[in-house]
Amino acid sequence: MSFEVAVSRMIGDTHITCSFTAKPGLTALYGPSGAGKTSILNMVSGLLKPDRGRIVVGGEVLFDSEAGTDVPVQLRRAGYVFQDARLFPHLRVRANLAYGLRQGGLMSLDDVVAFLGIGHLLDRWPRSLSGGEAQRVAIGRALLSDPRFLLMDEPLSSLDRARREEVMRTIERLRDELCLPVLYVSHERSEVERLAGTIIEI
Repeated sequence: MSFEVAVSRMIGDTHITCSFTAKPGLTALYGPSGAGKTSILNMVSGLLKPDRGRIVVGGEVLFDSEAGTDVPVQLRRAGYVFQDARLFPHLRVRANLAYGLRQGGLMSLDDVVAFLGIGHLLDRWPRSLSGGEAQRVAIGRALLSDPRFLLMDEPLSSLDRARREEVMRTIERLRDELCLPVLYVSHERSEVERLAGTIIEI
């Protein structure tokens, strides 16, 4: 199994709890805004610590409150793609991609550029990119960090229909060709039905 998650956390007056086991491929956390989907993603990444529970990805225990296991964020090797691309505005695309590059990782810079079809963007500034272009660069930066798995937080929500389709096809290729476990957040039913092998309703 790719993901085994059973977590509980109080955030303010809200009690977030989630338990699921998912097969390899793309797993979607689906539900309305405010349901706690992003908080669960952050618990898997290590950015947010559960009050109790257990998180296992690809057979590796990342968090176990009973055993006292809490693998640091940087050692979990999660490639995180946020809702907004979060590119560095003072760096051109090439430098944004190279920022988190790990030598000897899953893919080289040239591999990622070819896979995502972004060679023509390398000398551009982030402000000159369309939403779809920026998200493909953000996906490329995540891949270059040599991730064991990917976390994607509503990566299509701010895009128009044409750009959504462009990035959707990229995500399908990630799922089918790279075979990385992906945990994907969305509140769009049609989106998760197209992309996900497992849908977890939150």
